[in-house]
Amino acid sequence: MTKEQERAELHKTIWQIATDLRGSVTGWDFKQYVLGILFYRFISENLTNYINTDERRSGNKDFDYTKLSDKEAEFGRAETVNQKGFYILPSELFVNVRKNARNDDNLNETLSRVFNNIESSAKGFSSEDDLKGLFDDLDVNSKRLGATVAERNKKLVKLLEKIGELKLGEYSDNTIDAFGDTYEYLMTMYAANAGRSGGEFFTPQEVAELLAEITTVGKTSVNKVYDPCCGSGSLLLKFAKVLGKENVRQGFYGQEIELTTYNLCRINMFLHDINYNNFDIAHGDTLTDPNHWDDEPFDVIVSNPPYAIHWEGDSNPLMINDPRFSPAGVLAPKSKADLAFTLHMLTWLSTSGTAAIVEFPGVLYRGGAEAKIRKYLIDNNYVDALIQLPPDLFFGTTIATCIMVLKKSKNDNKTLFIDASQEFVRGGNKNKLSEENRKKILNAFIQRQDQEYFAKIVDNTDIAENDYNLSVSSYVIPEDTREVIDITELNARIEKIVARQQELRTSIDEIVRGIEGK
Repeated sequence: MTKEQERAELHKTIWQIATDLRGSVTGWDFKQYVLGILFYRFISENLTNYINTDERRSGNKDFDYTKLSDKEAEFGRAETVNQKGFYILPSELFVNVRKNARNDDNLNETLSRVFNNIESSAKGFSSEDDLKGLFDDLDVNSKRLGATVAERNKKLVKLLEKIGELKLGEYSDNTIDAFGDTYEYLMTMYAANAGRSGGEFFTPQEVAELLAEITTVGKTSVNKVYDPCCGSGSLLLKFAKVLGKENVRQGFYGQEIELTTYNLCRINMFLHDINYNNFDIAHGDTLTDPNHWDDEPFDVIVSNPPYAIHWEGDSNPLMINDPRFSPAGVLAPKSKADLAFTLHMLTWLSTSGTAAIVEFPGVLYRGGAEAKIRKYLIDNNYVDALIQLPPDLFFGTTIATCIMVLKKSKNDNKTLFIDASQEFVRGGNKNKLSEENRKKILNAFIQRQDQEYFAKIVDNTDIAENDYNLSVSSYVIPEDTREVIDITELNARIEKIVARQQELRTSIDEIVRGIEGK
């Protein structure tokens, strides 16, 4: 089976699990259970593989951690938590809990205890904050699973069995990414069916890949990557695929305001085999309570911030003195925080770094405070490129968004505009960037040259003269695909039609007179 065939088979199985188990629990809520149990299986197998490999390397060729007693397993707890960030006793591993699930009348209590023990295993260690609350959304006692304990346990047994049946490969076969692929497919599947409430924190993979490629042009490694509105972490984790996780030297950083989504992001890191000491995901409001103040600036920043959300703005007198916003001399409107996020990212960006931000189109042309912020960005030569994307790419909205690329060290005082509004294929009920579409956009970004109907390099003085309007359509003239009409030829054809029409009328009149004469 090819990799794509394996992935298709995996997706088919996941869809079947969702179909079989969906009932009283709605799709978007139910993903918490599917993802939670998938996460439980992953960390169980990940830990087992780590311990087995270490023991067998030491000469114990037949060692199998899953068959140890809990008492025997305790000897390695502290050392393992220091390395992996958590610990699971053999009896509490996914494979052993699943094996006994059908005969466990207290399965809900068993799982609740296991999850609590996994989180508690990190207490007092540097991984404590990374594990805390990871299972909070996996409520095995929720009535959404069933009205009685017996009904809930029946559904939990099915979950354990179905997730256990997923063919996710052996670690020795280097197929660990199957867990990550499964997570991404689940997120895509549920986001597509959940509208805005589900899709607002999940960026389609092909868009995420484009952002990662744009920010790593000419680079084989970066110090670290950052997303101030990281959602489920899909943007950050693209760098693990584009560069290789070992080439993100200091790790993956982000902040997320929604608690459930914050937990999903941390779970996603583990599922992609990013160790706890290689990610730093914070919970909180990036605009009013930003984390990572004291970290060195980031080489790479990518983000798909929430569109047009409210924030404190000028109702908080301290904000105008915030070093992230004060250089622009004005705050983003209270009803539209888009450019506040942009200025935040600019501040966190290293001198040699690149930021790629998905923007709501209104920020490119609206007046007032937003126009003044655009003036600040252009006059200081921070805007490297604007890329108009096709409509209907994102879950929860059909709006045609754009990508703003920021740099602090440019080789010219010009801005590149790319009109990629027609670069898409239709996939299901959404538009998608194909690999060909993505490569065309990326090549135009790299070449940084005029391309008729597609790309235009514009001097910043010309942008200033155009009132700092950054709409791509103001600079890239689209191809006129309307049929060219020869007006002289058209008039001649009309004259012939009129003459012929008159002939027919005369003939009809003669026929009518002949009939009346009879």
